[in-house]
Amino acid sequence: MTVDKSFHLRIITPDRVFYEGEANMVEFNTTEGQIGVLPGHIPLTVIIKPGILYIYEPEGEKRAALHAGFVEILPDQVTILAEIIEWPEEIDAERAAAALQRAQKRLESPTPETDIARAETALYRAMARIQALK
Repeated sequence: MTVDKSFHLRIITPDRVFYEGEANMVEFNTTEGQIGVLPGHIPLTVIIKPGILYIYEPEGEKRAALHAGFVEILPDQVTILAEIIEWPEEIDAERAAAALQRAQKRLESPTPETDIARAETALYRAMARIQALK
């Protein structure tokens, strides 16, 4: 039995095919923790948590800020249905920094109207955008 050294990766958003190609490995955050997927992985469906998506191709590594969605993992292919995902060149650094400050302020000084879960998600998204730029 031979094990493939790559798998087909497809990343789809509501308005475009963000990425399609062969990958040796992909890493991202899920609601259960960080996961790395290699060719031959057992079938699995997971929910995305905001963070950095790393795509390892034969030519090198790519990264993007992945914010929300679902992932279907099969032994020979991975499909990411992303609500929001951005390449570093698509991210506005000043806007991300401002969003990070707003989220931190909301969490540091919550009011009765503060939606903590929403503020935490905004914080994670801003952090992912800033990390993707590094």
